[in-house]
Amino acid sequence: MAVYVGHRTEAPNSVASPSSIAWHPLHPVLAVASISTASGGCVDIYLEQGEHVSSAHLERSFQVTSLSWHPSRLILAAGWETGEVVLFKDNEHHTIPPSHSTKITVLNWSTNGTHLVSGDRHGVLVLWRMDQRGRVQGPALLKQEFGKCLSHCVFRLTPPGEDIVQLAKAAVGGDEKALDMFNWRKAGMGAPLKVGLQEGLSFFIALTDGSVHYVNEKGRTRHVLSTESLVQKLLFMEERDVLVVITENLQLSLHAVTLEGEAKELMKVKLSGKIGHSADIILIDHGLVVTALGETVIRFWDLDRDENYVLSPDVQFGFEGEECINCVSYCSAKGLLAAGTNKGRVAMWRKAVGSNGSLWALEGKEKWKLQAPTELQGNVIQIKDAVVFWNGKQVTVFECSGDTFRSAGSFLCDSPVLSVHGENLYTVEPYRVQVRTWQGTVKQLLVFSEAEGNPCLLDVCGNFLAVGTDLAHFKIFDLSRREAKVHCNSKNFSELFPGLGGIASVKCNANGNKVSILVSKADGNIDSKICFYDVEMDKVTLFDFKAQQGNVREKLPSGQGIDKSLAEYPELHSHIPASHFWDQSEPTLFVCEAIPEAGLQSLDQKNQPESTMDVWIISFFSTEEHGLLLQDSFPLPSSYQALLGIEVPHYYFAKKPGEAETGEAESDSIKVSQMVARRPLRDFIGLGDCDKTTRDAMLNFSFYLTAGDMDEAFKSIKLIKSEAVWENMARMCVKTQRLDVAKICLGNMGHARGAKALREAEHEPEQEARVAVLAIQLGMLEDAERLYKACERYDLLNKLYQASNQWQKAIETAEAHDRVHLRTTYYNYAKHLEAMGEHSLALTHYEKSDTHRFEVPRMLSEDLQALENYINKMKDKSLWKWWAQYLESQADMEAALKYYALAQDYFSLVRIHCFQGNIQKAAEIANETGNWAASYHLARQYESQDEIKQAVHFYTRAQAFNNAIRLCRENNLDDQLMNLALLSSPEDMIEAACYYEEKGEQMDRAVTLYHKAGHFSKALELAFATQQFGALQLIAEDLDEKSDPALLARCSDFFIEHAQYEKAMELLLAAKKYHQALQLCLEQNLTITEELAEKMTVSKDSKDLSEESRRELLEQIADCCMRQGHYHMATKKYTQAGNKLKAMRALLKSGDTEKIVFFAGVSRQREIYIMAANYLQSLDWRKDPEIMKNIISFYTKGKALDLLAGFYDACAEVEIDEYRNYEKAQGALTEACKCLSKAKAPSPLDQESRLAQLQSKMALIKRFINARRVYSEDPKEAIRQCELLLAEQDFDSAIRHGDILGFLVEHYIQTEEFHTAHRYLEEMQKRIPATNLTYYVPQQSIEAVHRGTGIPLSRTLVPEQLRHSRMESKEGEEEVADEAEDS
Repeated sequence: MAVYVGHRTEAPNSVASPSSIAWHPLHPVLAVASISTASGGCVDIYLEQGEHVSSAHLERSFQVTSLSWHPSRLILAAGWETGEVVLFKDNEHHTIPPSHSTKITVLNWSTNGTHLVSGDRHGVLVLWRMDQRGRVQGPALLKQEFGKCLSHCVFRLTPPGEDIVQLAKAAVGGDEKALDMFNWRKAGMGAPLKVGLQEGLSFFIALTDGSVHYVNEKGRTRHVLSTESLVQKLLFMEERDVLVVITENLQLSLHAVTLEGEAKELMKVKLSGKIGHSADIILIDHGLVVTALGETVIRFWDLDRDENYVLSPDVQFGFEGEECINCVSYCSAKGLLAAGTNKGRVAMWRKAVGSNGSLWALEGKEKWKLQAPTELQGNVIQIKDAVVFWNGKQVTVFECSGDTFRSAGSFLCDSPVLSVHGENLYTVEPYRVQVRTWQGTVKQLLVFSEAEGNPCLLDVCGNFLAVGTDLAHFKIFDLSRREAKVHCNSKNFSELFPGLGGIASVKCNANGNKVSILVSKADGNIDSKICFYDVEMDKVTLFDFKAQQGNVREKLPSGQGIDKSLAEYPELHSHIPASHFWDQSEPTLFVCEAIPEAGLQSLDQKNQPESTMDVWIISFFSTEEHGLLLQDSFPLPSSYQALLGIEVPHYYFAKKPGEAETGEAESDSIKVSQMVARRPLRDFIGLGDCDKTTRDAMLNFSFYLTAGDMDEAFKSIKLIKSEAVWENMARMCVKTQRLDVAKICLGNMGHARGAKALREAEHEPEQEARVAVLAIQLGMLEDAERLYKACERYDLLNKLYQASNQWQKAIETAEAHDRVHLRTTYYNYAKHLEAMGEHSLALTHYEKSDTHRFEVPRMLSEDLQALENYINKMKDKSLWKWWAQYLESQADMEAALKYYALAQDYFSLVRIHCFQGNIQKAAEIANETGNWAASYHLARQYESQDEIKQAVHFYTRAQAFNNAIRLCRENNLDDQLMNLALLSSPEDMIEAACYYEEKGEQMDRAVTLYHKAGHFSKALELAFATQQFGALQLIAEDLDEKSDPALLARCSDFFIEHAQYEKAMELLLAAKKYHQALQLCLEQNLTITEELAEKMTVSKDSKDLSEESRRELLEQIADCCMRQGHYHMATKKYTQAGNKLKAMRALLKSGDTEKIVFFAGVSRQREIYIMAANYLQSLDWRKDPEIMKNIISFYTKGKALDLLAGFYDACAEVEIDEYRNYEKAQGALTEACKCLSKAKAPSPLDQESRLAQLQSKMALIKRFINARRVYSEDPKEAIRQCELLLAEQDFDSAIRHGDILGFLVEHYIQTEEFHTAHRYLEEMQKRIPATNLTYYVPQQSIEAVHRGTGIPLSRTLVPEQLRHSRMESKEGEEEVADEAEDS
């Protein structure tokens, strides 16, 4: 915690009023320029608590005009109105050589403090080089006269170069600091050296005439820009190289600056605010301009986002409504913005967590949160009846005496940390901890070695002190005795947890056997891990908010085994621990406060302005047996600032000032003081300050319940009789969803209604829905609402809202999620509003529920005028009818007729007109509207008056045909009777038919009516008896398989007799007399259509025929189809009969090649494969490769290798005859030999003979192929082989004469032996006289032979190629087809 303490400066007596002040940027030292009592001026320096440094006092007879601190060293430059510049360092002061003769207006150090710029009112600018002692080195580097008063100066950073070079030179020269800057990994040196923009000697200077000039490192001056009024502030944004200029009339302009100093205007805007007041303007966060203009607000202009907003002090924090802000200051390290007001108050704003560099950065004024003036954030410690106040420099102890405090001791102590136990105070100094009394006397020293480091962290819990050092060591001391004793020797954190980082915070539990440590990463931020060390077991445990696995055992370099329990809690993965505490008396209870880690928040948290919405409080049980157990977690309530600690049964929080504690989570909080509030642990809600027995029992119960040991949990509380305890347990069961425990709790509470409701809720399928019933019985409506939403039981949620009188939520839920109950919800709400007397709203919701037609008349029955107005306004037929009925009951017939007409209730209109005797008007209404009820009522009236025709007419319009038929029979209206009977029901038709039959006249009408009524047997009997053939025809059309078989047979015989065979066959099929129908088809040569064939086909599941009879019938149908040439139909029926061979023969008859191939493929029978292949051979397979492929496939699948061999032989002949391709013919013959050799022929001798013939043909063809192949290499050998082939007997069975003789002729033409060629040409004509020679020898070759021999052509050779093949004759092809069919 932090307390802001004011110290008055101890100014000398000669000092009157201060004129300007300046804080050192790094050290807590303040420089004050004052007007002395002797009408002169003086400069004084004060320390942090206002102590005056007397040796630094300097007084002159003239006043100080400027103060400027060195950026890092304790060197102060002061400018005087005479132009003198004095430097203060180490109680000494030196004067810069005189260069100015008038008031100093500009005095600025460069960013690294090596140069000083001074400027005066006459426009003289001087640049000095300064050494580390604050003395001038050599003459002025630059002296420039501008002629106008200088007002502002700002240095500009230039790219690296000379500064790095100079630093390198210094390092080579032995400067240890320069070496350390390069060797940044050396311990204690912090971040590495940034080789970025370095300081140069370039700067901007502003004059009072509104002009801005740029002075570069070479001393050259360039005019940059001019403004219309005096420059009030000059700022430079290093990251963007942008100069910011703000004038007295609040004109802000941005200028991009080049390396040469040229400026280009980027933007120019007019800032809002009061002109003419002294303004305080600063630039923070590299792009945010903050201005204080003497108004009630601070104005912000974000240069990066080009947006502006304002902040103002809040009245609830003690500020007045009209309090004006005069000045501002910003601390970037802590993110604090301070503003001073004209009432002497200081307002402070802190930048919100995660707003800088976070993915969900807040925008505008949401970044800043006003801090309370009395906000406690640290070092006030209360011990029993004493309070210790410590501000880092001084410690004061106050004893409590009633409502007042009495000082018990005070002493100076420069200790960064302080802790208290009993009557001892613990402070630190290098390498030791001091144990002091309240008066500051050192009673004991707790010494640390150099290797352990300096103590920098202290924590007291119970009787134990935990100490952490800057070298990541920690040690625990036992404080229970008079002197502190070491309880746990020094432990090196880096050895226990290698690679994690340093110690940010260390705390121990009440027994001193557990230590928790927060880890500091290398960048100074807190790690997501919490480290636990067990002193007794010498074990470490690690809890990581980002852990993704559990129970990992690692071996440390030292060989010690360490259990690392990485628990996984997904909802906390984006958080890091901010603080942690052990309970002051319970050693196993640990609690920590987790805050979002910058940049890891989820997007849905982006728009939450309050950072506490993301802060979680998490409590654990830490035991040796179970490790870390998550006991409870909840978000930090918005009215609380931070967690202060825990002591069973309460958490303690710092409370925001002015915040009321709201919500159920805080309902049991007890106000301890104005700034501190406490909240009970989850299991202690409702117990208040219970006794120790109850507290221990509940704590044990909570632990065992967290560990999942229900038996031990009940043992812990079985002796507790308090209903509050059991109710609290039942409430906890809602959180843990333990309904088994809840039943016992309700029993101990005597909560019979709740137990009954819980038992009845067991039928609900969702666990959350059952738990929600428990929550409702305990009054935890918000939890019930949350549970119903979680399980999406919006119907039950709707009921909950209705029962709890949250009607708006109920309606919203029904409209969005439970529309099936929407009208019911509207109705219930309307009933509620009616009970509350809000009739107008009730009307609206009755209308929405669609129940207004009967509910509104009921509700307004006491106010008839309002009811009539409502009915007239709604214009609803139902309401009009209701009102007409009411008027009729009141005997107001005319008004009733009016509203019945509006409601279009024609029956009521006719009824009233008949009542009034106006039957003619009633008849008009009935005829115009055709209303059945009205017509029926009117028909009754006419019947009562014996007007039969009118009665029949209106009975007919009313569709009351039976009444009309009755009147027609009674009054012999036979013509109307027939028409009415045909319109009426079958019963009425039969009744009318009986009437006609009894009369013996008009029998055709009787037959027709019997037929229409479905009484076919009676209709047929009557038709046969009266020989009404036309009626028989109509009746037969309606007969089907459901009709009486005898009736069907009788009708079919009738149609056969009258030669109507198609109709007779349909009736036979309907009667399931399939054989008779088929016989009739054969006898009368009736064409069997596909539809007829399907009707004759009996399904397999039919019980009318046996399977054998069914197959026989199907084959007979197929035979009939074959005779009629319906081969596809025959194929289908043969297939259905299971006779695939006959089906294949029928399909072969059809000649449908595609279906033949498909059928053979699906039949998978050897005979069918062979039949299909034989059929395909009868086609032109030579031109269709697909057919050839199927032939080979079918013969192979049918295992007819001898037939396949014959096919290959035929293929070889085709190759020779058609294409003269002896090579392919040789391949086909080879395949034929393979097939024939594998075939199982019935006659082995025939098989051997065929095989020998094939081999002989192959040998001859092979010789011819070889002759043609060797011709190019050895023509003589090739010719000799051909001549030998000609000498072979029966060679023409394999090789054509023309091919050999043509080959010889071509050879001798090439060798120009024309006579020999002519001899072979003549031999060719002798051997194959029927062949055109040009088929084997080209016409040109023949002509060449005759020219060479001089013999004229004996005849003209026609250049037409004749096919010469020894294919089978057409008769042979027909034989193949017949063979396929017969097989």
